[in-house]
Amino acid sequence: MPDIFTAEDFAKATDVSRETLARLKAFAGLLEEWNARHNLVAKSTLPDLWRRHFLDSAQLLPLIPPDAASLADLGSGAGFPGLVLACLLRERPGFRTALFEATGKKAAFLTAAAERMGLAVEVRNMRMEDAPAGAFDVVLARACAPLTKLLGYAQKFAGPRTVCLFLKGQNVEVELTEARKSWRIKALRHQSRTSADGAILEIRELRHARA
Repeated sequence: MPDIFTAEDFAKATDVSRETLARLKAFAGLLEEWNARHNLVAKSTLPDLWRRHFLDSAQLLPLIPPDAASLADLGSGAGFPGLVLACLLRERPGFRTALFEATGKKAAFLTAAAERMGLAVEVRNMRMEDAPAGAFDVVLARACAPLTKLLGYAQKFAGPRTVCLFLKGQNVEVELTEARKSWRIKALRHQSRTSADGAILEIRELRHARA
């Protein structure tokens, strides 16, 4: 992978259309504008925005079932991975994306970014603990919470066939060991494309151990 990873490198790595790339470039431009005033992402990551944030999000796409029709992104922050995937999945008929974000300024950014990209998404400015329960086909999270706590959030939005996709760092095995004390899960670990220490957890059949 090149040292300087550009939008065009992202397009080659993901095989997105020119229209999709244009929408994502609009997102990136707005993020850089807003980040000058609000701390949406670490400023140190902006020079490597297309690898650290966009490719990191897009690598989840092959793990989303082809018949999935809804997606929830927990603690969406600046829209990674949820808003990127909403853009990549926008051509699926009737696909629904909900972005959960408790911080008002970040929720305002998500709304503005979705509008700039021409995407119909639900931005829910609320704490996940306060959100009404409702099943989604896919539940996402990135840098949101330790796995045990994250599974507690995800359970509100998980049905019998829900797939949870969580981007995790180098402590993933420790988190899995701890989580299995409280949860019954089927978990697969995938190597991250953007970090040697990173992993994607694919979790199905989420149930509390006491259930």
